[in-house]
Amino acid sequence: MTDTDNHFRAETDSDNIVWLHFDRAGSGTNTFSTEALHELDRQLQSIATQCPRGLVILSDKPNGFIAGADIESFTRIETEQQALDFLRLGQSVFNRLAAYTLPTVALIHGFCMGGGTELALACRYRVTRDDPATRLALPEVRLGIHPGWGGSARLTPLVGGLKAMDLMLTGRSLAGRQAKRIGLVDSVVPERHLRAAARRLILEAPAPARPGWLDRLSNSFIARPLLATVMRRQVAKRAPQEHYPAPYALIDIWRQHANDTGAMLEAEAQSVARLINDPTARNLVHVFFLQEQLKGLGRDSDYRPEHVHVVGAGTMGGDIASWCALRGFRVTLQDQSPERIAPAMQRAHALFRRKLKQPREITAAMDRLLPDHKGLGVARADIIIEAIFEDADVKRGLYRELEPRMKTDAILATNTSSIPLEELTEALARPGQLVGLHFFNPVAKMQLVEVVNGASTTAEVSAQAMAFTRQIDRLPLPVTSTPGFLVNRILMPYLMEAVTLESEGVAPGLIDRAATGFGMPMGPVELADSVGLDICLHVAKVLASHFNAEIPERLQQLVDVGRLGRKSGRGFYEYRKGKAVKPKVSGSDAQLEEISDRLMLRLLNEAVSCVREQVVGSNDLLDAGMIFGTGFAPFRGGPMHHIQSTGAGALQARLQQCTSRYGERFTPDPGWDSLFDTQGG
Repeated sequence: MTDTDNHFRAETDSDNIVWLHFDRAGSGTNTFSTEALHELDRQLQSIATQCPRGLVILSDKPNGFIAGADIESFTRIETEQQALDFLRLGQSVFNRLAAYTLPTVALIHGFCMGGGTELALACRYRVTRDDPATRLALPEVRLGIHPGWGGSARLTPLVGGLKAMDLMLTGRSLAGRQAKRIGLVDSVVPERHLRAAARRLILEAPAPARPGWLDRLSNSFIARPLLATVMRRQVAKRAPQEHYPAPYALIDIWRQHANDTGAMLEAEAQSVARLINDPTARNLVHVFFLQEQLKGLGRDSDYRPEHVHVVGAGTMGGDIASWCALRGFRVTLQDQSPERIAPAMQRAHALFRRKLKQPREITAAMDRLLPDHKGLGVARADIIIEAIFEDADVKRGLYRELEPRMKTDAILATNTSSIPLEELTEALARPGQLVGLHFFNPVAKMQLVEVVNGASTTAEVSAQAMAFTRQIDRLPLPVTSTPGFLVNRILMPYLMEAVTLESEGVAPGLIDRAATGFGMPMGPVELADSVGLDICLHVAKVLASHFNAEIPERLQQLVDVGRLGRKSGRGFYEYRKGKAVKPKVSGSDAQLEEISDRLMLRLLNEAVSCVREQVVGSNDLLDAGMIFGTGFAPFRGGPMHHIQSTGAGALQARLQQCTSRYGERFTPDPGWDSLFDTQGG
């Protein structure tokens, strides 16, 4: 060993089994840096000379096995050759492990991601802890690349091409039992039995599991071309090739080389080396770090609430309550009568069945969620979340009833989507306890929660709110209490421009196609229908009253005749079985570009305004809010990142052209001048 060997520690037990512990120095998480890979290689060479009975690789980090490659190192790769050297280093180390003739076991607890899963695949056996926190994945496509250390070359023959490619193309994670069902894992046991299970595999050395004949057939040279065509078609529905090249590259590698491990390994490395400096990968790495930044908020707080009380059992309130119960909190849910709470309880049960699977866990979650139409939980709650309809007078009336019954240190959180907190605090004797927790619909899918800080909100309450948001596995975004906060304020001009375009006679399908062509996950017309046109109108009126903005008459007309969108069966589109009926439309590239410009320039202009007014603390926080709150084209890195990449001067000039052509709503915000100055145009 050398003086720099400080990440791995080997110990040999009485059965002559080597237990190789990974505990990366100076880090709370195990990741593979170049240094760590070199050290692992030295360890493997040394262990091979000892001729042990077997080798078990395990993590000493309490949070998990291995998170994969050190993503920070990606930002230091400047050339394709540098990337290729890093990829070949990882491959050579894992190839050495895979070539061992002695039994090898990956002993997995917590997360096992990317390169961690690729190392586990290089072992003969895999043992995982049986709990919800233990998950395996190859999520590289989410970073604009694909597995490059042997992941595809080893996973496809292990579980079959269809199952393996589905995992890699979606980046989704599997719990231990799911992984065992597809053949990825050999044993799933409680923590107390982990070492015993690994030892038994070493001592008994059973034949490695093989996939069934149908799974083997999916890798055949006859099946691959047909299956590859289907895969490309499925991927195209959610990730166009011009925006996300990595999954298509992976499909081609598998189609061409799945019968030749050596060729597949080389193709993996060459492909990832090309992709890693592609703008998509660069921007998705930027998004990864944005997510990590939000995850770090509230980390310093020791706030540990136990009881959550939610007032309002409508769609938002009921779903917030069920999500908190799912995450382990004791929750009481209040509304005016048991009948109003019942639908929320039914949705909660459906959520628990979908997420938890096991009857015992489902029952435990339902036991944590209590209907409480009398509001008895108010006096015991550590945090009270108000999720009633958007009316400041009604909210203030509720607060006057709640505050005298609350614990003096309890947080009062409002789920308002647009009302500034200053309009609500006058009803409170302790205004410092009021904070906004603005969830997005659907609660179970949308990661972002805006943590709204009013003028009176104390720093301690804000930190506690962010800590609570992380405890329910959501991403907190601190925003100031201005009308619409961040996400709705930026989104509303974009939606209103879509309504204006439709009222000018542009087909809704064409408007949506222009937006999805830019990279938005859903077009603005369908999004407005999904949110509800009545809700869009209400938020638009709130914002218009503060920002002197115009609301297209078309929106009011549709609401007046009851065309509210998906929930009423008709809005801009008609809906059958919950799906929009979209007539086929055609438009030239120039027309689509013009529509896209009008939509996105209004969104970007409002983003610049929010930065100038310090609605959020930085460009990065704004990008994070729009990506995780709206799905803003991740491959572009967020609105402000996109402005920087495209050039603030060029976009400002396009806004000025639109102002001349379409009106004052396109007038560039004063904040563009400072961006232009810092970027030199």
